[in-house]
Amino acid sequence: MSAALKYTLGRIGLFVVVLAALWFVDMNMFLRLMLALIFSATLSFFLLKGLRDQMAGEMAEAAERRRVEKDRLRSALAGEDQAEPEGERRDS
Repeated sequence: MSAALKYTLGRIGLFVVVLAALWFVDMNMFLRLMLALIFSATLSFFLLKGLRDQMAGEMAEAAERRRVEKDRLRSALAGEDQAEPEGERRDS
């Protein structure tokens, strides 16, 4: 399972847990949802640090792979990819 999915599920799980804890408090439903959102975001900052760092690492690796592939494609389109050896030229 990817780190992004784990982190997202962790955030949703924290929100549900905090909302469940606030469920029996007598207050407006909108206020209850906003408090659950704020508290779960604060808790996730501390509790999900490892998953967030792992997700950031995966995203950085994917961005680097895309950059390398983009550079390779640009050089191939510019005709700089590989020079064909003299004996292996193909005539069209």
